[in-house]
Amino acid sequence: MDTKKPSAPSEPVLREHVYDGIQEYDQKLPRWWLFTLYMAIAWFVGHWLFYYQLGYGSSDTVAIDQAMAEMQTAREKQMESISDAQLWEMSRDPKIVEAGKATFMTPGMCVTCHAPDLSGTLAGAKLPGLPLSDQEWKHGGTPLEIFKIVRRGSPDVTKGMAAWEGVLGMQRVGEVVAFVLSHHQEGEPITRAPDSPPAK
Repeated sequence: MDTKKPSAPSEPVLREHVYDGIQEYDQKLPRWWLFTLYMAIAWFVGHWLFYYQLGYGSSDTVAIDQAMAEMQTAREKQMESISDAQLWEMSRDPKIVEAGKATFMTPGMCVTCHAPDLSGTLAGAKLPGLPLSDQEWKHGGTPLEIFKIVRRGSPDVTKGMAAWEGVLGMQRVGEVVAFVLSHHQEGEPITRAPDSPPAK
């Protein structure tokens, strides 16, 4: 009695039935193909459980958002400890000044109240904002005082500028201040306007 298993046919075998003129092969799929399919299914199930059901790991989007948030926090901490000398140094950096100018000149922002030339006037008409190109400053003209006003707004928000930190963030506030300071020279005399509040 012959116990040998029948050898696989050397030629493809077609099923007898025909659907819409199409016949199907009657061969098993290669093992490497099935192995790849099963591995892909297992990977999908594991990934689905790991990320979406158990909450482990994070997607690239989440990782990038976290990294950007950490960078922004680091910048803000750096700006918290900024000094007059650092702000003057920033005002001499063309890239920082250009970035500050772009923010300043954005319609609806600083330029709306202070004018493109920082004079506080446009075509002879007085704008709501105070001039930023002279040496008379209502709330103090040191770099840190200017930084504080742009960041936190005027002490009297009913008559003065609103706080811009929430809109711009600390970095862009610093860039705007650098742009304003680029129109001045370090050490130039600064006087307080007659209606200035007492210095704190």
